[in-house]
Amino acid sequence: MSTTAPDAQRPSTWVRFRKALCEGCWAGCCTLPVEVSASDLIRLELVSEEEAAQSLKAVAKRLMKERIVQAYNAKSQLFVLEQRYGRDCIFLGRDRLCTVYEKRPEVCRKFPSIGPRPGFCPAKQKRGG
Repeated sequence: MSTTAPDAQRPSTWVRFRKALCEGCWAGCCTLPVEVSASDLIRLELVSEEEAAQSLKAVAKRLMKERIVQAYNAKSQLFVLEQRYGRDCIFLGRDRLCTVYEKRPEVCRKFPSIGPRPGFCPAKQKRGG
């Protein structure tokens, strides 16, 4: 058994995912870079379908200027959401809960079945629970 505390930036330290880990979690998964598609941006109501159909490069330029997106990969057509303090997702609230949970990106919906270490998460295990 490892004595190393989970570190979101080091998937080798993550623990096997169990739904119970989500209760009271510090939202370590929300400190990972979040790649989103145009359909995610539409669901988040940041972009209209028409705008996305015209030019994703123009969408990227606007969202970078607005500090919602930090990068865009034209080849994969994926955007990387901005992170506050170089760490937290821009949609992570002060209470460490997602402020757009019902509209959250697909990658967030599928975590931890996809991600840097499928089936594991960076949750810190509760003591004495």
